[in-house]
Amino acid sequence: MLERPRILLTNDDGARAPGLAVLERIAARLSDDVWVVAPETDQSGTSHSISLHQPLRVLPEGDRRYTVRGTPSDCVLLAMGHLMADHPPDLILSGVNCGANISDSVAYSGTVGAAMTGLLMDIPAIALSQAFFDRHEICWETAETFAEPVIRTLLDSGYRGDVCFNVNFPARPVDQVAGLAFARPAKGSISGVVIEPRNDTREEPYYWLGFQRSPERVQAPDSDVEALRRGRIAVSPLRFDRGIDDSWSGLAAAMGDAVAAAQRQQRS
Repeated sequence: MLERPRILLTNDDGARAPGLAVLERIAARLSDDVWVVAPETDQSGTSHSISLHQPLRVLPEGDRRYTVRGTPSDCVLLAMGHLMADHPPDLILSGVNCGANISDSVAYSGTVGAAMTGLLMDIPAIALSQAFFDRHEICWETAETFAEPVIRTLLDSGYRGDVCFNVNFPARPVDQVAGLAFARPAKGSISGVVIEPRNDTREEPYYWLGFQRSPERVQAPDSDVEALRRGRIAVSPLRFDRGIDDSWSGLAAAMGDAVAAAQRQQRS
């Protein structure tokens, strides 16, 4: 790890979220060159989305601290392309999210999306989330205690290239954490969609969207759900490269034949 890395902090819970304050304290123990570029409002569920149809408004809030009317990925790109363009960050930390980002949630998470945007821009990036059972009793101390050694170890390992890391801390106090496990996101915890229709004051309809969640359906022993269930810190390496193995060769050949047949039909 560099002696004085330049660190960019962001999140998806918004610039006033308690988890961001936790992350600032964590980052202060890693470097004195810390920048905060965070969304003005809660951007949960925005994944990797960026704002293409409206301008980004930036509100300076002090030395190396900015609030952005945009998504977490907007924040990362704006920081790298403008606010920190003279010296891009050596590390991006996203979080600490209020609630776990595991299983199916990884695909929707703005916290993870910011880290994946860093990966796309070739910057080491780590998403951090604190699981809870009761929103009024969140074990922030668990994330604050273990994040620094986890981050240092990841960086000291010399990892670069094709992965970022998604780190989830269990909903347990510090003395009850049962270690750490590398784990994978496992499909299955989303069991349905909830659409709640309402009417506004002019009797025009609008809708709230949500998920029915059933994490108990995920039983894979190597899953992030199982790691948290056992009280472990769950670490998942994430990558853009999904890979294509030989099992698709038959379908690829059949689809190729269908394309060739369509061309022959067009010419006849």
